[in-house]
Amino acid sequence: MRFQHCAALLALALGSTASIAPVTANETGKRDPGSFTIAVIPDTQNYLDYAHQTEEGFPFNAREIFYDQMAYIARNAQSEGGDIAFAVAVGDVWQHATSKMDDAHARMGLKAIPNKLADSILAPDQRAVTVEMPIARKGYRMIAGKLPFAVVPGNHDYDANWSDSRFPPAEDYRNPGTNKYPYGQLHYGGLANFNAVFGKDSDLFKGKPWYVGSHNGGANSAALFTAGGYRFLHIGLEMAPTDEVLAWAEAQVKAHPGLPTIVTIHDHLSPAGKREPISVVDFKAVHSEHNNAEDLWTKFLSRHDQIFLVLSGHQHGQAHRVDKNAMGHDVHQVLADYQDRHQSLIQAAPGVKPRLGLGIGDGWLRLMRFELGGAAPRIVVSTYSTLYKSNAAQLPTYSAFYKAKEKPELSDAAFVGEEEFTLPLDGFANRFARARTK
Repeated sequence: MRFQHCAALLALALGSTASIAPVTANETGKRDPGSFTIAVIPDTQNYLDYAHQTEEGFPFNAREIFYDQMAYIARNAQSEGGDIAFAVAVGDVWQHATSKMDDAHARMGLKAIPNKLADSILAPDQRAVTVEMPIARKGYRMIAGKLPFAVVPGNHDYDANWSDSRFPPAEDYRNPGTNKYPYGQLHYGGLANFNAVFGKDSDLFKGKPWYVGSHNGGANSAALFTAGGYRFLHIGLEMAPTDEVLAWAEAQVKAHPGLPTIVTIHDHLSPAGKREPISVVDFKAVHSEHNNAEDLWTKFLSRHDQIFLVLSGHQHGQAHRVDKNAMGHDVHQVLADYQDRHQSLIQAAPGVKPRLGLGIGDGWLRLMRFELGGAAPRIVVSTYSTLYKSNAAQLPTYSAFYKAKEKPELSDAAFVGEEEFTLPLDGFANRFARARTK
């Protein structure tokens, strides 16, 4: 589909939206030494998709929304006088694979089959290398040198993408009968593309003193940052990590004992708050050595007391839950993924009916403000759009834009409450006393 509307129409259509941004130290000139913000960058694949640029006839360059997100983070980094101490991307940086099957899986004798639904929007394309990956590099270079950050791979960031012949899709996915996988099973392999941009030897991370560990070339990473009077450890994991990867992650925890630890992985929670994969992307179903989200909780997350927060994307929507670890302490788990939102497209191209493959994201970021200096430490979570320049709670049309598709069963207030909430950090000071910097 080619669109004839120009990019200027988008700016005109959005010109009357709210302009209330989160208060940052960069705007006030003051910063509470016990507080700081982590910027969470949800799946950006639709901003970077080569098909979502004016060169391909799209009504605007979706990449500009991504650049605006990165510019916002750079502008509000603590090094620039702002409040953001760390940033993390939850994966699916770009959209397309570049091959049908990687060599490692081909050697296993696996076979690909046609999948009409997936092939129509996810067929491998070399424009991932010539268009999408360069956009990613440009965006992340905007924050490189401003603050520590991490990026984890999502399924779209793998080199290869195919439909596994062992899991044929139902003839009619809406009436699958006994077929457990009505859409088939998408299979992914190879991380050379991801490591070319975000690997341990990339210019984004090589030589950075805060980048303290990696595995599988950088598909898994460890980083340190200091903020709010504490030193923190961040561990980024590849999708459905094997036991070998978990052994590496455990070694990182043991190498940094007592530090409050955040773990980011592409797929962990569903929008219903369950630790379960979507049916069409189930790494454990295709290879049993992969660990799913429940395995990850049992084998790793719940066993290490210094892990207190888990971040994820992948599954369209938002959710959060808390579970007690083996030591009886809270572990907060938070999902944020806005890739399927497309109000920006509706406003830029009136009359166009968005369909599968035409999501954008609308500029939404998660901002997690840690307030650790008081008697009741907490994380104040907000959701902010760099496109609308507004928090979810301050955008009058927020529920009208998104609720019917995402969580129609909720009231408007409850739907906004999914984006603006507080996570109590009970006992944080005692639990992490040895990590204090002063």
